[in-house]
Amino acid sequence: MSTAVPEQNEGGKMDITANITLDSTENARAFYQLAKQRLLAVYNWYEVCAVPVSTFMLTDPQGNEVKRSVQEGDYLKIDIPGPGTSTGDGYDWVRVENLQEESLNQTDTISMTVRPAANPLNENDDTAHFFKDTATSTFQVKRIGNEVYAEVHGRNELANTETDRMTDNIRNILVGWSAKIGLSAPQWKSLVTGLVKKQD
Repeated sequence: MSTAVPEQNEGGKMDITANITLDSTENARAFYQLAKQRLLAVYNWYEVCAVPVSTFMLTDPQGNEVKRSVQEGDYLKIDIPGPGTSTGDGYDWVRVENLQEESLNQTDTISMTVRPAANPLNENDDTAHFFKDTATSTFQVKRIGNEVYAEVHGRNELANTETDRMTDNIRNILVGWSAKIGLSAPQWKSLVTGLVKKQD
C-alpha cells in the first residue's frame, strides 16, 4: 500500500505516525474499523485531536459543507490560526483526489490523499493553499496483525507564491516556512494519536 503515498521529488516531506497494540487480531480488526470511521469523519477531526490547532470542514465538490463520510472529489476547507488567503475566502482548500482501501494477508489499509486546490466557491483558478498543488498529504489507517497505525505523509511541500495577490503570496511563504520548520507537526501528531486512541 506504500504506492498510495506519492513519491517525494522536491520540497519538504513529513511522516508522522501513532499506533496501538491490541490483545488479539480480532480486537485489532474491530479497532481498525473504529479508527477508519474516525478518519473518514473529517468534519469531526477537531474533536478527535487532543490539542486541536486547525479546524477542518468537509464540503462536497461544489463547496457546500456536509457531515458524512468523505468521498473522492470532496474538499477539505481548513481554518488555520492567523490570517487566511483572499483566494480561499479566508481558508485553505485541498481536494480529495484518492481514497482507497485494501486488505492483503494480515494487513488492512485505508488511504486518503489530498492536494491543494482552488476555492470551489469562486471562479479564481489560483491554488487556495499555502503549499503549491504539487504537494500532497496522505492520511492512512492500517492494521498489521494485532497493531493499528494512524499515519500522515506529506510530500513535495513547496510554498505557494504564484497567486495573483501579493498579500496571499507573502502569507503563504510565512505559513509554509512555519510548516517546514515543524510548527504543523503538533497538529498532525494530535490527529494520528486521536485516531488510534482507545475510547474512555
